[in-house]
Amino acid sequence: MKRNYGKETDKIIQSISADNKPTLLLHSCCAPCSSYVLEYLSPYFRITVLYYNPNIFPEEEYIHRINEEKRFIREFSEKNGLPEGYISFAQIGWESEKFYEAVKGYENIPEGGERCFKCYRLRLEATVKYAKEHSFDYFTTTLTISPMKNAEKLNETGEELSGIYNVKFLPSDFKKKGGFLRSTELSREYGLYRQDYCGCVFSKKERDDRIARS
Repeated sequence: MKRNYGKETDKIIQSISADNKPTLLLHSCCAPCSSYVLEYLSPYFRITVLYYNPNIFPEEEYIHRINEEKRFIREFSEKNGLPEGYISFAQIGWESEKFYEAVKGYENIPEGGERCFKCYRLRLEATVKYAKEHSFDYFTTTLTISPMKNAEKLNETGEELSGIYNVKFLPSDFKKKGGFLRSTELSREYGLYRQDYCGCVFSKKERDDRIARS
């Protein structure tokens, strides 16, 4: 039976006491994807957004996405009257060599396949390790908001890592209930940079090839 990860998220949220909000380490791939997720989850969790995306290419793109993430957190917090530091930001270095090592042998696999699954695990494992080291109650990722990402595989990977590292994983399928549409609305509202490729050199090449053929 196919699981409804969105309902599982809601069930966990409903069990949370307003007087004792748990901490959540939220892996984010970019500001647009984090926009709706922060809007949705910030009433229930004390959130730290973790930026760890060694797949991003080139370095200028990586830096641009970090700066947009920081700007969005600041402006979103100010607009919604959140106390300073209620949503915080953390990052792990670029570490692009770890991405290329993780996907070695899968370079020619089309986007959405096994190469992406290797990338999911790389980023989620770094996230759960950080969550363990800093005593977070939960960890999760914004990646399930994208229609291009495999939510089932992301949740399977997150739950596996949760068992290994003993940190609770927040299941999700953030694109449901209009989540992806809301992220596009928030992107327009805040003037966020929305990239037109996933981020890695391989997805960039696929994007460039599509443009060349059109």
